[in-house]
Amino acid sequence: MIDWSAEWYVPYRVTAESCVWHAGFGYEHHEVLNRLGPCPKRFVPQTELPAGTAYEQFIFDTGCVPTRNNLHDFFNGLCWLRFPLTKQRLNHLQAAQIAAAGVGAVRGPVRDALTLFDENAALLQAPPALWDALLARDWFRLCVTLRPLWAEARLVLFGHALLEKLVTPYKSITAHVFREPVPLHLGDDLVAWDGWLAGCLNAPLLAGKPFTPLPVLGVPGWCPDNHDPAYYADASVFRPPRPANALMDKA
Repeated sequence: MIDWSAEWYVPYRVTAESCVWHAGFGYEHHEVLNRLGPCPKRFVPQTELPAGTAYEQFIFDTGCVPTRNNLHDFFNGLCWLRFPLTKQRLNHLQAAQIAAAGVGAVRGPVRDALTLFDENAALLQAPPALWDALLARDWFRLCVTLRPLWAEARLVLFGHALLEKLVTPYKSITAHVFREPVPLHLGDDLVAWDGWLAGCLNAPLLAGKPFTPLPVLGVPGWCPDNHDPAYYADASVFRPPRPANALMDKA
């Protein structure tokens, strides 16, 4: 049972509840999603994806999204409906990379980043002080000292695998927050967020791995337990930044 009242599902709630209602009449996921458009793509059964054809290339060539009757693909469909311009931009970038390098055992840094974005990204609109603390991985400052500032912030989960994990929440679920701050002037207009984000994404930017981690159940208000400052003392989840010398050694 999915708790659609959870904070992380707010951007998808109305569409998701409509999907559930239609599914009650026996429609398969691709049929339900097609009824809830508008969407630049059409959802089709997974069986329409030919063997040996790359999933991303098939979407680009046909305008159709192969969809299985499972939670993973259901959340992918919700993301297409909520962020159609961005999902289409990700697909175009995937297709460009495939055209340039083909499909091999190694995806390469851009395709890896595109997949990570699609599966696990989150978007943050927040005052600069919260961004500074997040990028420093100063979890206590981010979520305790600056807790009142979260009233001026909004975190929206984009990755469909991330949304799927949160059906059964656990403390260590971690999002990859896109390091480009959502402009404050966009307010809570997610249609505007979609247009802004689609315009941001390009291959050079993604090759630089523009993400920073955030354990999502640490977001104030997203978990009752995080009212206790001790919640953030768990270093296995709220990991400190690596020492500079360790990063140099790895490089």
